[in-house]
Order: sequence, then structure tokens, then C-alpha cells
Amino acid sequence: MQPNWDDLRVFLTLARNDSLSRAGKQLRLDPATVGRRIARLETSYGASLFVKSPTGYALTEMGERLLQHAERAEQSMQLAEEAMSGQEEGLRGQIRIGAPDGAANFVLPQVCAEIARANPDLEIQIVALPRLFSLSKREADFAVAVSPPQTGRLMVQKITDYRLSIAAADSYLARHDPITTVEQLRPHRIIGYIPDMIYSKEVDYLGEIGIEAPQLASNSVSVQAHWIRQGAGIGIVHDFSLPALPGVSRVLPKRFSLLRSFYLLRHEDDKRLERHNRFAAALTEGMRKEVQRLEALS
Repeated sequence: MQPNWDDLRVFLTLARNDSLSRAGKQLRLDPATVGRRIARLETSYGASLFVKSPTGYALTEMGERLLQHAERAEQSMQLAEEAMSGQEEGLRGQIRIGAPDGAANFVLPQVCAEIARANPDLEIQIVALPRLFSLSKREADFAVAVSPPQTGRLMVQKITDYRLSIAAADSYLARHDPITTVEQLRPHRIIGYIPDMIYSKEVDYLGEIGIEAPQLASNSVSVQAHWIRQGAGIGIVHDFSLPALPGVSRVLPKRFSLLRSFYLLRHEDDKRLERHNRFAAALTEGMRKEVQRLEALS
């Protein structure tokens, strides 16, 4: 019995999720069915493809070898689907973007709404998490990152620069003496990231002003922004978020500003997928324009 593509699809999903239940949820199959399909594939090859460990299902040496071929088969199926679906008529299917929640909350909704209006058969998913995404495990088709990775089979494209500023609610500033130097920030209640959950040195914003432990901390940019808007303290915000935060103003705008960049990450194997190429072009251009527009309003 020769393995078929559907069994290879189940194999890929389990390899990327490490769990029968998570793989089944993604495939819309019950875990027992996933297990039977893997057993059938192992029988076909006469070898074990997975070993169950305390952390889930791990690939055996034979499984690692099959993974490379299965990924190539997946790409061939995607290319065939593109060729038969008339991509010139618009983008179709599902695309998932992983992004830090600053970009996900304040930039991507507008950009992706515009792309969706131009491509009514396209389904777009935004996963807003302050962490890096595994493109090799297909947690996302694209990832927006704040620093280019140094390892992995990835295509990396700079999207745009953006700025961050110290900010506080006007109501908070009205209750306190004027702030004219960075040193005068120290007695204030500071809002920022939970120190041990900072996932990249690029988001260690408070380190730039010599503050290590904020009194109000969250791993979410959105939570921090809402604390600032409620007048709970002083923090650092993306300039592109300020139009969505009425009543919040920059503090020390002439003395302090941070410059950072967004990068678009894609798996190297996807470079032949015209659908992904076209989406990447629309996304990068849209993000670049939207950041510029929002910063001009701030």
C-alpha cells in the first residue's frame, strides 16, 4: 500500500503540533482518527515515524526524513491549486499572520481590511501574541517581527521603521509637576513589560531610560496603552497607536524617541507560491503606508 497525500497531510499536522488533540482540532478530525491515520502511514513505510514523549509526539529519525519530502509534496499541492484556481482573479483561501500585539492591534486591522475588500474570497487570520512564531511548524504563513532572525530557512524583508515615545494621559500630567528631564520620570508610576516576559531586546524600551522594574506591568502592549489612557502612570507607546488613544500626549517629545523596525518573515519554501508573493507585497506596502499615516496624525 502506497501512502496518499491525505495521510501525509495528517503526518505534517501532527509533526507541527506535537499532539493528537491539537492536530485533530486543526484537521477537524477526532484524535483517535489522527492516530489511526499515522499508524496506517507507519505500516505503509514499515517504520515508526513518531515516539511519544512527556512533551508530546516527537519525530523519529525516519519521521525527520519523511518531513522534508512531505513539505515538498505540500508545496507541490499548493502550486497545483494556484495553477488551477485562477489566481489572477484575486487571492483565495486562508492566510494566517502572526504579529506582536502592537502591530496586530493598531496597524494590521486597517491594512488587512483593505486587502480583504480587494479579495473577497480570501480569509485572513491575525494571531496577536507578543512572541516569535514558528514558521517551520506552520503556526503562521507570515510573521511580523521587530528584529530579523539569525537562523532558520526564512525569507526576511524589512517592512518599515516606526517610532515610540514616552506618553501619559493628559489627566495624569495635570495632577503632577511638569516633567522636563528623563531623570524626573523616576518618582512616577511606570508602566511597561513584565521584565521576565520581554521576548526581544528590541522591546526593552524602559531599559533605554534606565528603568528596570515598572510598577504596572503586562506582556500586552494593548493593556499597557489602556493603563496609560486611564491615567494610571507613564509608559512608552508606539507613535502609530496615539490616534487611537485620545487624551494621551507625548512626554519629553524633543528629548526622547525610539526608532524600531518591522520585518516580514516567510518560510523559504514558500517563495514559489504566487499567492504568498502577492499577499506579501500587499501587506508590506499597506503596513508601510498605514504606519506613515498614523504617525503623521499623532
